[in-house]
Amino acid sequence: MNLHVKTLLTLTVLAVLLFIGVSWGWSSLTRPFPHKAAQQDCYQTELQPGDRVSPPKVMVSVFNASDRVGLAERTMAAFQDQGFGAGDVGNAPKSAQVRYAQIWADDPTNPAVRLVASRLGHHVRVVAKKHSGAGVIVMVGAQFKKLVQGKQSTKVTAPTTICSPPTG
Repeated sequence: MNLHVKTLLTLTVLAVLLFIGVSWGWSSLTRPFPHKAAQQDCYQTELQPGDRVSPPKVMVSVFNASDRVGLAERTMAAFQDQGFGAGDVGNAPKSAQVRYAQIWADDPTNPAVRLVASRLGHHVRVVAKKHSGAGVIVMVGAQFKKLVQGKQSTKVTAPTTICSPPTG
């Protein structure tokens, strides 16, 4: 084999290797990043009569139904300081009419609802409404000031399910 053929063959092999390398690099560069598994908002926890519900077992979402900027965030921080799990924070629907504080729940006798209500003071109302937030849904209005020292835990009197924050 003469020198020109060897050189041409070597350059061809090198060009093919370069093309393969560039193709692999380009496909790696343009591939989407791997997605993290979406963290579940909360975990449904089955409770039996005699169990106790305390703040670390309860997730709370807070929504601002007033024109006071940052009210929901401050209230959520207070709930977290008292040991509750943090759910969603945001503005209440425009149709929400809340003066002090409301809990939107299907079952006002749920032990998690009773525990959260004890921290909102005497003016809190439990209203049968739905909302897409996670856990116990709290709406705070313009007259809401701060959380109070409520119950440390509530006793479960009937089989029920609560929304607990993810652990870890």
